[in-house]
Amino acid sequence: MTQPGFWEEPERAQVVVTKKKTCFQVVEPIESLLRLIEDGRVLLELGADDPAAVEADLADTAGKIHSKLDELEFQLMLGGEHDPKNAIVTLQAGAGGVDASDWAEMLLRMYIKWAARQDFVVEETDFQKAEEAGIKSATISIRGPYAYGKLKAEQGVHRLVRISPFDGQARRQTSFASVEVVPELDDDISVEIRKEDLKVDTFRSSGAGGQHVNKTESAIRITHIPSGIVVACQAERSQHKNRDSAMRTLRSKLFQLEQAKREAELAKFYGDRGSISWGNQIRSYVLQPYQMCKDLRTDVETSDVHGVLDGHLDPFINGYLKMKKDEVKK
Repeated sequence: MTQPGFWEEPERAQVVVTKKKTCFQVVEPIESLLRLIEDGRVLLELGADDPAAVEADLADTAGKIHSKLDELEFQLMLGGEHDPKNAIVTLQAGAGGVDASDWAEMLLRMYIKWAARQDFVVEETDFQKAEEAGIKSATISIRGPYAYGKLKAEQGVHRLVRISPFDGQARRQTSFASVEVVPELDDDISVEIRKEDLKVDTFRSSGAGGQHVNKTESAIRITHIPSGIVVACQAERSQHKNRDSAMRTLRSKLFQLEQAKREAELAKFYGDRGSISWGNQIRSYVLQPYQMCKDLRTDVETSDVHGVLDGHLDPFINGYLKMKKDEVKK
C-alpha cells in the first residue's frame, strides 16, 4: 500500500485494502493479548514487595486478558474456507401476504443496521417492491472482514408474530421471510458457466432514479436454466456493470451448489429447503402477546426483540458458531 501509484488502480487497490483488514483482524487481537500479558508481568514484578498496591490494576488487567481470549476463541470459530469473504444476502417474502412483504423489509433493515454496527459497507444490488407494502425480494452485498462467516448463521426461514398493522380488526398474524447467504467469490475462483445455460432479460430499473434510470433498460435479470437460480441487479446506470454484478452473484451461488456434494446439503441450501412457511423457520420473533426472539437451533433467546431488529444479532451469531464448533468436536 505504500508503493507509489498504489491508488492509480482503484479496483486492485480495494482488493489489497480488504485483504489487509482481514489480516489485521487476525493479528491485532493476538498482539493486543501479548501486550496485556506483558503488562501483567510488569505489575507482578512491581507488586512483589507490596501486593496490595497493584491488586486493583492486576484484577483489571486479568479481566481484559479474559476478554481478549474470548475474542480469539470467537475468531477460531470463523475458520471456514470462505468465512473471511464478503456476503451476498438475498431476502424473500413468504407466507403471510402483505405482512410477509413488510416482514421481509424489516429483516432487510435489520441486516443493514447490523452491518453499520460492524463498520461494514452495504450495497443494494436488487430490490423488488411489493404492491401494497414492503418488498417481494431484495439482494444486498455486505462487505467487510468475515462478513460471510458471521452472516451464514442467518440463512433460513424467519418467522414473525405480531398484531398486523394491515388488519382492520387488529388480529394477530404470523408471517414468514427467507434469508439466503452466500460468499462473494474472488474473480480467480473458476466456476464453469455455459452461455447457452443462461437466459438474460433486461428491464427498466424500478424506483426513483432520475431521468436516466427509468427510461433505459439498464437492469439485468439472469436465469441459470439447469439450476433454476435467478439473479438480478439494477443498482447501476450501466447495463454492463449490472450484468457484471449479477454474474458475480450467480457465480457465488453456483459455487455454493458445487460445494454441497451430498444430496442432503444440497437440499439444505437450495432444492428441498421447504416452503417459506410453518415448520421451516430457524428463528421466531414474537411481538404480541409477549415479546421474545428465539433461535430454534441453538435455544438462544432474548426479550429485547426491538434490539434484535435494530441489528443486535451477535448473541445469535455467536450461539450458532459455537453450536457448529461443538458439532465438529463430536
